[in-house]
Amino acid sequence: MMSKIYLLVLALAIFSCNEAPKKEMIADAVEEVSIQVNLNKYPSELNKVFGAHGGLKAWKGYKTLNFEMPNEEFNEIQTIDLHKRFDKISTPAYTLGYNDSEVWLIDNIGDYKGKPKFYHNLMFYFYAMPFVLSDDGIIYEEVDALVYEGVSYPGYKISYNSGVGASSTDEYYIHYDAKTYEMRWLGYTMTYFSGEPSDKISWINYADWVKVDEVLLPKSITWHKVEEGKIKEAVKTVNFENASLSTAAKPIDFYSRPENAVIVE
Repeated sequence: MMSKIYLLVLALAIFSCNEAPKKEMIADAVEEVSIQVNLNKYPSELNKVFGAHGGLKAWKGYKTLNFEMPNEEFNEIQTIDLHKRFDKISTPAYTLGYNDSEVWLIDNIGDYKGKPKFYHNLMFYFYAMPFVLSDDGIIYEEVDALVYEGVSYPGYKISYNSGVGASSTDEYYIHYDAKTYEMRWLGYTMTYFSGEPSDKISWINYADWVKVDEVLLPKSITWHKVEEGKIKEAVKTVNFENASLSTAAKPIDFYSRPENAVIVE
């Protein structure tokens, strides 16, 4: 009797092992279909920019992004679900998260002075350039080249359909190297607090890239002073460390509001 049970268990184990690759192949096939990208919806030159950074198909195949931003006291660790756009920022002083329905905050030392609704995904958008400019609801318009220190950088203006995102009146300007097609400058207007369109453009230089898995992401970005619409000297650099990408999504509970967190109104 025991020998029959043993043989039955052995047969089931062999059957399971033989079936596993088939299930994985099916899962891989489904995943392959799900990340097909319609490049026709983007301007041809902007497609070349995406391509220079690894391509939209590679980017859209990832589900989780992690990166760290160092400061004098600690590293701020950011985790983002790239498909659902949930996010979580973890530090020893505070933890901040967004789970599609609410922004929540745990203030460990009672000294958080930021604006969580504004900040929770701010640095993600700056960090995930140029790929976030492939999101749905975007309007592309070719603009005059940006000239800085005698070099011309072609570019596009990015605006949003009404109701898209937290502030659809925001505008971005992406300018790229005419030879390599790598992104070099990002201009943006800030309208979150007023809700009114603005013609004041801030400028960030993107000249320091690093390969993270299959794509290029910034190692650092540098804000420049702007006077009368002209880009001047560098004033602030933000560095990024320990970046990683994964094709696996975090469990939903990872982004859920903990019991000791407060909802940010």
